[in-house]
Amino acid sequence: MTDPAKPATIYDVAEHAGVSISTVSNVLNKPDRVAVGTRRKVLQVADELGYLPKATAIDLARKQAGRIGVVAPFSTYPSYLRRLVGVMRATKAQAVDISLIDQESAATASSPLLASMPIRGVVDGLIVMGAPIEESTEERLATRGLPVVLVDADSDRFSVVNIDDHGAGRRAAQHLLALGHRRIGYLSEQQASDYESQARRRLGGFRSELAAHPDVVLTVAQAEGTMAAAREAALTLLSGPDRPTAVMAHFDDLALGVVHAAAELGLDVPGDLSVLGFDDGPAAEAAGLSTIRQPFEESGAVAVGLLLEAIAGATQRRMTLLDCTVVDRRTTAPPPL
Repeated sequence: MTDPAKPATIYDVAEHAGVSISTVSNVLNKPDRVAVGTRRKVLQVADELGYLPKATAIDLARKQAGRIGVVAPFSTYPSYLRRLVGVMRATKAQAVDISLIDQESAATASSPLLASMPIRGVVDGLIVMGAPIEESTEERLATRGLPVVLVDADSDRFSVVNIDDHGAGRRAAQHLLALGHRRIGYLSEQQASDYESQARRRLGGFRSELAAHPDVVLTVAQAEGTMAAAREAALTLLSGPDRPTAVMAHFDDLALGVVHAAAELGLDVPGDLSVLGFDDGPAAEAAGLSTIRQPFEESGAVAVGLLLEAIAGATQRRMTLLDCTVVDRRTTAPPPL
C-alpha cells in the first residue's frame, strides 16, 4: 500500500498498474510507443495516486500562485505566441503562473495530444490551442474535473474559442472575386490526421463563395507548412497556359512561398498574379502582403477569461466565434487584361 503521507513515486505507479518502470516512463515521455490500453491504465493510476514527475513536483513546491497550462505548437507556428501574449496581458494583474507546453503541429502529430500528461496537481486548468483533444483524453480530463478551454479546435465537452474560419474563407474569396479574378488557386496545408481543421473550414468557406460563380475555375494544391514547400508547390501550380491569376494561401508563410515562386517564373505580383495570405503576422506587414487578419491576442484573452471562470466554479460551456478582416496591401490587384 502507498503511504498517503508520502508523495507517490514512479515505482508506486508501476506497481499499482502492474507494469515496468520503463513502461511508465514511456507513457509519460513517449506515449506513441505504448499500447493505448496500457497507456490509459498507467495514466489512470498516476491520476489516482496523485503522481507528479520529480521536476514538476519541485517546481510546484516553489510556486504559490495558481497555475494555468497553455498547450500549443509554439515552435511550429509563431502566431500562437501572439495568442499567448493575449493570455499574459489578461492575467497580468492576477496571481497566475503560466506553464507552457509545446505541442507538435496537429497537421503532423503522430501521438495523441496530452496523452502523457499527469493531471492532478500539475495545473488548475488548461488552454489547448491549435488541435483537438482525442476523445479518451478529453474524457479523462473531464472525469478528473480539470477545467479546459480550446482555441482553434472543437470540443463537445469544453468551452471553445475559434475564429470564423468558414466566414474568413468566404471573405477571402469575395476579395478576389471583387477584383475580377476567375482563375483562382488555393494553397492549403497538408495534414496527417483526419479532423475538421482550420484548413478544411477555411477552404470550405472559400469554395462555398465561389459556388455562386460558375465561371470561376478553382485549382487546389497542398504543401507542408513551410515557405520552401509552398514555393515548390506553387511552381507547379503556376506553370501552364491556364495558370491562376490569383492564389489564396492558408497562412502567410505559404503565401510568401507563392510570391517567391512567382518571381522565379518571371511573374509580376500583383500585375500578373495576385497573392492573398492569412494571419497578418509581422512577415506579412514587412512584405506588403495582402492578407486576412485574425484576432490572435483577443482569442488568447477570451480563452483565459473563460478558463478562470471555470476554475472559479462556472459550469456553463461557451462557444465563442471571432471575426476576421481583409488587409489590402500591395500583392492583390485586378487580373491582367
